Amino acid sequence: MSSNKVVKNAIWIIVCRIIQSILAFFIGILTARYLGPSNYGLINYAASTVAFVAPIMYLGLNSTLVQELINSPDNEGEIIGTAIGCSLVSALLCIIGINFFVYIVNVGEKDTAIVCALYSTLLISQAVDLIQYWFQAKLLSKYTSIVMLCAYFIVSGYKICLLIYQKSVYWFALTSSAEYFIIALALLFIFNKLSGSKLSFSKNRAFSMLKSSSFFVLSNMMITVFTQTDRVMLKIMLGDTSTGYYSAAVSLALVTSFVFVAIIDSARPKILESQKNSQEQFELSIKRTYCIIIYMSLAQSLLIYLGANRIVSITFG
Repeated sequence: MSSNKVVKNAIWIIVCRIIQSILAFFIGILTARYLGPSNYGLINYAASTVAFVAPIMYLGLNSTLVQELINSPDNEGEIIGTAIGCSLVSALLCIIGINFFVYIVNVGEKDTAIVCALYSTLLISQAVDLIQYWFQAKLLSKYTSIVMLCAYFIVSGYKICLLIYQKSVYWFALTSSAEYFIIALALLFIFNKLSGSKLSFSKNRAFSMLKSSSFFVLSNMMITVFTQTDRVMLKIMLGDTSTGYYSAAVSLALVTSFVFVAIIDSARPKILESQKNSQEQFELSIKRTYCIIIYMSLAQSLLIYLGANRIVSITFG
């Protein structure tokens, strides 16, 4: 697995996410201004409740799927099909859990219940979207990048229409689900064209994959708790308006985080491949990736800290 191929793969991911991030930034500002702090906070509360159960829905498979595909390239159809099947069942259970949680915690809040129910359909689309890890394993991220970009343009157009026709917050709750649904369908189509394997489900494969991925459920859950608890607490303690203000600040602080995700996603196949050759090479690859992420994060933090006042005044007023 050549370094040149890894670099090209990373460039595709980063360029796509730069364009996507720019679009998300400006449309997010327009959406926040239109919805106002209260409804914008409600959307972010729904996003946080869904994010809380996402690690359970994925069953840790999103952390091990690339390695499974690299170790067993001849069984890729069975691996992908089994992962999607397990995640779909888990997604349906998580959707039931989300709606039950909101019904108990937010008693009498009709808008909150409806928005969370609509937003939770995102989990079904995300389960099918596990197909993208086949493209990562094969270093074919140009296909996922193009598909994601096209899907985002379509959904961005949809959001602009919602703003023009002044639709309610319910319509905005479906945008994320629509985006992932378009991506999943397109990637499934491309997978069938490029891969000689057909998707299939295997009980034995499911038990084997879940056994190796189960350790990641807790670690991913801890990350989610760390990043999403604040919004849920603010909604319950202070209401939608405070959640909206806080969410707007967080979106600005994390505006370039996609770059770090792109670097990690692109480097992962090479790191896992190096483990087969040498433990020393494997550790060196991990150290290099950590160094890149840490120093870039520090630079981003400093720039946003110094320019926060001006950035907020220009964007949200």
